[in-house]
Amino acid sequence: MLNTADILETIHMIREENLDIRTITMGISLFDCVSEDAGRFAEKIYDKITRTAARLVTVGEEIEKTYGIPIVNKRVSVTPLSLVGGAMTPEGYVRAAHAMQRAAETTGINFIGGFSALVQKGMTVGAKHLIAAIPEALSETKLVCSSVNVASTKAGINMDAIREMGETIVKTAHLTADRSSIGCAKLVVFANVPEDNPFMAGAFHGMGEPETVINVGVSGPGVVSSAIARAGDCDLSALAEIIKKTAFKITRVGQLVATEAAQRLGVPFGIVDLSLAPTPAVGDSVAHILEEMGLESCGAHGTTACLAMLNDAVKKGGVMASSSVGGLSGAFIPVSEDEGMIAAASSGALTIDKLEAMTCVCSVGLDMIALPGDTSAETIAAIIADEAAIGMINTKTTAVRVIPAPGCKVAGFSARRRCRRSTLIPARTSSRAAAGSLRRCTA
Repeated sequence: MLNTADILETIHMIREENLDIRTITMGISLFDCVSEDAGRFAEKIYDKITRTAARLVTVGEEIEKTYGIPIVNKRVSVTPLSLVGGAMTPEGYVRAAHAMQRAAETTGINFIGGFSALVQKGMTVGAKHLIAAIPEALSETKLVCSSVNVASTKAGINMDAIREMGETIVKTAHLTADRSSIGCAKLVVFANVPEDNPFMAGAFHGMGEPETVINVGVSGPGVVSSAIARAGDCDLSALAEIIKKTAFKITRVGQLVATEAAQRLGVPFGIVDLSLAPTPAVGDSVAHILEEMGLESCGAHGTTACLAMLNDAVKKGGVMASSSVGGLSGAFIPVSEDEGMIAAASSGALTIDKLEAMTCVCSVGLDMIALPGDTSAETIAAIIADEAAIGMINTKTTAVRVIPAPGCKVAGFSARRRCRRSTLIPARTSSRAAAGSLRRCTA
């Protein structure tokens, strides 16, 4: 029986606290699209995606109207292209990326993920060619997202792949410099990548997934922050219970939407990913959750401990609400997308060193961080290597999504200091610029 109080509470979460379904992501297998001919390969990719996801946006909009729950994004993820492209040339992979772009435009989805490679143990010819094609593919498309897994707890770290990805990020930034290096915002480098992640830019359709599947990503930082604020003074055990109960309620909303979408589309339901994914909207901030927990500012001593407790409670609350919780499920810390993180970085309270410590306990890693435009490929590769090591040793997902901001430097940074310290100094000090670097570049 429906409880009126629960219904009203959910309505309040949606209207006042930014609760939303961040994404419905349809995973599509491309294994039946294999072809030695680049043109035929691209054509089959376009046909498969447009045929399978033809009703995805329409169904999403129908569910929004039926239940009054905002569904921000409708997305598609496909089999990592390097697995189905074989020894396709870089030019052939770029052609396939254009086919993915056309399919996204035809179906009306927001993004498409899966221009990806899994190289944690070594690189096939196809993987090498796909990585070589990433800069051009991302610069020539708007909706295509790319990811590369370079490490895992079982296989270790592929340092050759990390070197390649440092150079790839720099090339992508250069090719999209006229658009604030937006190509780099669509590229993420993983360790221990999950195969059922519905969130971009890291989404792809995993090897063990069915032919087609629906995965849903739910987000509600504002809801959690408000619940903590209403609780007032309480000990950490009580705070953890509040977060668990709130995560339970949020996950139930996601379960409802996921089940409904799967039924209407006639495809299997996969997982609900409960990730506190912030936006620049006021009140929709993971940093503000941490500050409501008692921190003076995000980045202060105690930040990593608070984030660990938040992540643990969110995961436990989600598991209680659904037997199909998966993906990343936890707290994201994308600096350029979180109002509180932006403020903390701008004030100097949050540095890239502290962010690295936080990635030991958050859901992903160093996410959406603007770097000075002249940051070298070697420095970026070193950042990736550090994050890969954290993920490998701790058996968790970590990732790097950094954006070298063209023409931007960190105020007060001296060449003399750079020469005396390690090559990581530019990236370390750059965190203070965070999203502000990108904003200044586009102003």
